[in-house]
This record gives sequence, C-alpha cells and structure tokens, in this order.
Amino acid sequence: QVQLVESGGGLVQAGGALRLSCSASGRAFGVYSMAWFRRAPGKEREFVAAILWIDESTYYPDSVKGRFTISRDNARNTMSLQLTSLKPEDTAVYYCAASYRTTPFMMRSESYDYWGVGTQVTVSS
Repeated sequence: QVQLVESGGGLVQAGGALRLSCSASGRAFGVYSMAWFRRAPGKEREFVAAILWIDESTYYPDSVKGRFTISRDNARNTMSLQLTSLKPEDTAVYYCAASYRTTPFMMRSESYDYWGVGTQVTVSS
C-alpha cells in the first residue's frame, strides 16, 4: 500500500520555473523507479521524466530534455521535478508515479503501480 502526494504546482509566466514534489508513504523501502507524467486538456497522458532509485539514472523525452530535471531523496522517499524555461504548452496536470517492479519500460504509464492525484501547472503566455 503506497500513497503518493504531489505538490508545488501553480501559475507562472512563460520562461518561469516551478519545482514539483512528490512524497511517498506506506512503504519504507523497495521502490524501483519513480516518474512524472502529465496530461493536458484534450490530450493523452504524456511521459515527462523518470528516475531509477538505486543509481539516480534519469530519462526524459525530447519535449522536456534540457528544461526539466528529476531528482530523488532516498532518505525521505521524495521525488522532485524542477521545471525551467516553461512554455505555455507545458500547461497540464502533473502526476507522480511509482513502480515497485523492475521494468525496462519506464516511459510507459502501465509500468507504474501507484499514482498521485496530480498537481496543476499553468503557464501563461
């Protein structure tokens, strides 16, 4: 039983920055990877970033590479996403996810077992 809670969303102007956080509770150890996905209005859920807990390997799609940075804090079972150089097209609900299974498909939502309810990021023009 794992619960994830996102925080840090808000309204920013284009070019601005936000830092999102995801805290996990209910299981002290064993997470394999955590990730961020986002869903914009009228669009499919999109992979944003993932991190392997054991070695901090990170993965990003081209749409955010160089602008977003994912990180983790093992001691506190938390994960963060630093968003910089934000664009209006980054506007979406951002969800954190956790997997307790080894998987080579970290960019697929089906690989994740637990999800938060999301936090809204809105980027104005």
